[in-house]
Amino acid sequence: MNLNLYGYAEKEHEDRWIAVDCGMMIRQDLPDSPLQVPDLATLDTLGIAPEALIITHGHEDHIGAAAWLWPQWGCPIHATPLAAGLLRAKFAERGLSQSAIHVIEPGEALSVGPFGLRYLPLTHSIPESCALLITAGSHRVLHTGDWKLDPEPLIGPAVEAELYRALAPVDLVVGDSTNAPLPGHSRSEGEVADALARAIEGCQGRVVVSCFASNLARVLAISRAAERCGRRVALMGRSMERMVGVARGLGYLDDMPPLVPISDMGYLPPQEVLVIATGSQGEPRAALSRLARGRHPHVELEAGDSVIFSSKAIPGNERLIERLKRGLSHLGVSLLDESNHAELHASGHPAQEELATLYGWTRPRHLLPVHGEPRHQQAHQSLAQSLDIAAPLIPRNGDMIRLDGEGLHLEARHAQTPRIIHQDEVARLPGLGGGEARHGQLHLALTVMATDQGWTRIGRLLLDASETSPLDEDAFIDWLDDCLDDIQVESLADLRLALRPRMLAWFGDHLRRMPEIHLQILAAEAEVSG
Repeated sequence: MNLNLYGYAEKEHEDRWIAVDCGMMIRQDLPDSPLQVPDLATLDTLGIAPEALIITHGHEDHIGAAAWLWPQWGCPIHATPLAAGLLRAKFAERGLSQSAIHVIEPGEALSVGPFGLRYLPLTHSIPESCALLITAGSHRVLHTGDWKLDPEPLIGPAVEAELYRALAPVDLVVGDSTNAPLPGHSRSEGEVADALARAIEGCQGRVVVSCFASNLARVLAISRAAERCGRRVALMGRSMERMVGVARGLGYLDDMPPLVPISDMGYLPPQEVLVIATGSQGEPRAALSRLARGRHPHVELEAGDSVIFSSKAIPGNERLIERLKRGLSHLGVSLLDESNHAELHASGHPAQEELATLYGWTRPRHLLPVHGEPRHQQAHQSLAQSLDIAAPLIPRNGDMIRLDGEGLHLEARHAQTPRIIHQDEVARLPGLGGGEARHGQLHLALTVMATDQGWTRIGRLLLDASETSPLDEDAFIDWLDDCLDDIQVESLADLRLALRPRMLAWFGDHLRRMPEIHLQILAAEAEVSG
């Protein structure tokens, strides 16, 4: 989840600390897919309070927990423009002040207490990913963040070798191990763009391409390929819409073809439709899963259509992805994925040739292999040792490691316990103040029918939210339909008991102020044929 703490103290002075990144993960293996965020108990016990939070890039496993944990710190946050825009949106959703978020451009430097920091651009699967040169006293540490050496990144420049050669030698690299077992060089986004263009050109009916919302270069490549094939492009999924909206505001997608509202896609001939959708990891609430279940209000897939997975399965998501693909196959949809078209995706992490190249430029004395699983870290350690770089430790979560004139030493190991946060839970955040006052009234009338599979909504949802803060009704209706699918109770009374707290939780998470909610549930009986 990428929460790194760097501390420094000169003799007889108190330790000073900064935090680098603050990510979360979605626990698809647990009911309701809760969030897991870093546990700050160890920091509290040790009296560690960071003076600043430094963000390397805008991926969820690097920024996702900031809105949950930052209120306990209250420190300045420094991030590049895209990551700052995404953080501001997250803070706004949770009613947090955005004044602590400061924009720093790639290549710029800043000082925090005894630390000097310079943002060094690197290519990755999201724009503005940066390594950090961290200096304190006589020590020089290169914290790489996530990266690759992409000669054709589509968005942003390629990596400047001279910039990194100028750093040499550095005392320590804290480096990305994700693809360390893989020989060679990772695929370029330019190569993937060509492969996507060929694949889309060969499709006949509707085309849905699923990729990570943050991979803006991929979104741009898909859109350009669609335009060349005479297809109109729509986005599906809130995270995709948000990411593209923030990026366009920063001028990253100025040459992207015009978008069509997803609500208009149902009126176009199938051969003119291309949808870029979230949900490649099989997330039950994501756009692609709704399409597979035939539950999307504007687009319906049928035999002859194609779904392209321009992504790789994240370990642990295999079961969900297979279930998603089975659902799509039952619709008669053609599937193109990493098993039959590996060229449709490129990793955002460095293989062995790229690691060796970067280390040849920066000439590190020591390596701390982070990110990935133990086998990835071990492969990274072996590679470093073959390059005469000292790599004595494979760190685990909770390790406190000292760098001094004698090298790297494991000072202490603090066991870390998972901190699970339910995405829909209503809880007042520390530092927000206020009580349980309600703001306005929200009225809902819902008609449902019992089926063999559970409960299903019948007809329109009647909703009056005119007295509350703005509400995304489409997102709420999608969530409500999914929620009804999950609730297994026998009576209308039990349905109300099960639905009301979940609904309160959803509104608590999506409205800036909690209204007084009035819920009416009506039963519709199915007609019995003669």
